[in-house]
Amino acid sequence: MAREFGCKAFGSVLQMLTTHSEVQAASVAVPTVHHLAVARDLLQAGVDVLIEKPLAATLPEAEELVALAAKHKRIAQAGHLERFNPAVRATFPILTQPMFFEVHRLSVFTPRSLDVDVVLDLMIHDLDIVLAFTQSNVREVRAVGLPILSGKVDIANVRVELDSGCVANFTASRVSTERVRKLRFFQPRQYISLDYGRQEVLAFTVGKDGAAPGTPSVNPQIGVSKIPVAAEEPLHAELRSFVRAVRQRSTPEVPLEDGRRALALALDIVAAIREHGKKIDLAGIAKS
Repeated sequence: MAREFGCKAFGSVLQMLTTHSEVQAASVAVPTVHHLAVARDLLQAGVDVLIEKPLAATLPEAEELVALAAKHKRIAQAGHLERFNPAVRATFPILTQPMFFEVHRLSVFTPRSLDVDVVLDLMIHDLDIVLAFTQSNVREVRAVGLPILSGKVDIANVRVELDSGCVANFTASRVSTERVRKLRFFQPRQYISLDYGRQEVLAFTVGKDGAAPGTPSVNPQIGVSKIPVAAEEPLHAELRSFVRAVRQRSTPEVPLEDGRRALALALDIVAAIREHGKKIDLAGIAKS
């Protein structure tokens, strides 16, 4: 890889830091359980970091990462890729007061990321987006989940109520026969449908201002419009944003605090799934 791209390869992070102190920024894409150890070494060496989601394996580890970045005055960004999906970016300007979300993220089974369950692997993307859209704290969590092909939860359904009164339903599966990545929500006089994969946003608006001339609609009181989306590969946009923050010494678009917040909710959901499993004696059912 080093020969192909004309760069340098190292046997360890420590070797890189001790022999090439010119390193200024790095992406931390190791397994989640190693995020803290690797990012700690980088931050202490004065390197800015982009840490993949989930931010850490536990909340105390996430909080230590936030504290380390502040202590060493480093730029630190959480790697929540869907924030840079063009459809998500196009949705932010049309938000008013989201009150109900229905989110589905289904994927076929792969041996990737089996160190964490489906909530921390897949659903956390959507948890972060809903928290960013609503800017509200969580009031209540109800959840159910099952292990299917791995030793951890592979499919989960979650209901989250926020302090704003908004309710969000999430379904995530990594044992599906198809790929689905969709988020839909209702706000006063509008229904918004967002397709992560197609990078499309449709807005259905009720009222005289909703229907534009020539806009097809099954109901003349409901206008359908396709929100303009600036196409860009999300990973490219994420890395470009990180590098810009490093160069300008500015707050990243997705600060570590956002990653910590999404992780906290994900861990609450994992705990709720565990408690639900105890109620129905899921372990006993599995053994039988």
